Amino acid sequence: MSTPKRVAVIGAGGSMGSQTMWRLAARGAEVVGYDRYAPGHDRGAAGGESRIFRSGNLWDAAYLPLLRLADRMWEQLQQETGRVLRTRNGCLVMGETASPSMQVLLSSITDHGLKDNELLDRAELARRYPQHVLPEGHTAVLDRAGGTIRPEASVQAAAERAGQLGARLHRYTTVREVTPRPGGGVDIVTDHGTDHVDTAVVTAGPWINTLLPDLSREVQIHRVISSWHIPTTHDWFAGGAPAFVRSAPHACYGLPSPDGVSVKIGLSRAHYAQVPDPERLDRTVDPSELGLFREFIREFMPDLNPDPIRLSVYMEGYTESGNPLVGHLPGQDDLIVMAGFSGGGFKFSPAMGEIAADLALDGTTEHPIDFLAPTTLGAV
Repeated sequence: MSTPKRVAVIGAGGSMGSQTMWRLAARGAEVVGYDRYAPGHDRGAAGGESRIFRSGNLWDAAYLPLLRLADRMWEQLQQETGRVLRTRNGCLVMGETASPSMQVLLSSITDHGLKDNELLDRAELARRYPQHVLPEGHTAVLDRAGGTIRPEASVQAAAERAGQLGARLHRYTTVREVTPRPGGGVDIVTDHGTDHVDTAVVTAGPWINTLLPDLSREVQIHRVISSWHIPTTHDWFAGGAPAFVRSAPHACYGLPSPDGVSVKIGLSRAHYAQVPDPERLDRTVDPSELGLFREFIREFMPDLNPDPIRLSVYMEGYTESGNPLVGHLPGQDDLIVMAGFSGGGFKFSPAMGEIAADLALDGTTEHPIDFLAPTTLGAV
């Protein structure tokens, strides 16, 4: 019997890392995870108690096979753990009809058979979902296959399942260096010493530039604010009200909170400041930072109280193109990176775990990720 491949997962307490540990352990690898915190922590992007799943995409139809894979893997994770991690309460996608992002979605519905997506005109949206205002010239799409994912619970569930399958996780352990060895394999350096593995998957979130400073494309770390607001008129929770996304020119998103009390609102990358040092994240939200939240609420969701009852701050990694970096580092067969998911990555996380396991154990994957390769410059 051959010796199992020894694989390290750096950032195993986050969304991509925990899913990668699960998929590697399920395939018999000897998995060693490292995280400077612990699964479900709030130092990255997987926070705020709810994230959105959609069957369609506003960026590029090339993501659709990855979304279908993620859909299957979310179901598998729930089955294996016995935990409810995703609720199919639908997702409304709204935006200017002529905008490139809405055109990608509308074309995908026609060209790729997204049968669970239904177009709603202004009158039908007002009848079904009076919470939302749809301006003239905008389109609404109800994605019935969409829904809400519980991020912290999902990360912990994946990490726990990986542990049941034999993975070992070093919690509260900071990795200082990830160094390929000339003869093959990778050295993992922590404050407790150096460990040698056959392959390393680096999913370090906001710390990716520290561990892999020679990435071919920069990953910019942004400070992300989530804001929770109480409805004053309409019932946002009756009948499993859907999550929602507004694309250009008013990019924001929101989810009725799982506790049935408030609605979480978030903005797009353009409205967030960069974080020069992830160890010094400013978690205090100044009132001046809430102006755009109040403007969007007043214009598109006027029955929400514009004064938040809660604010939280997280970090997300963005690339210039908006496409993440997924694959082997150039010239490094034993070093795999997953980074820069640009605010839309959580729904893909179990798919990325499966793909990372393919790359670590087989050296390649049948799933279409060439357009995400770290060597690909100027991707759309």
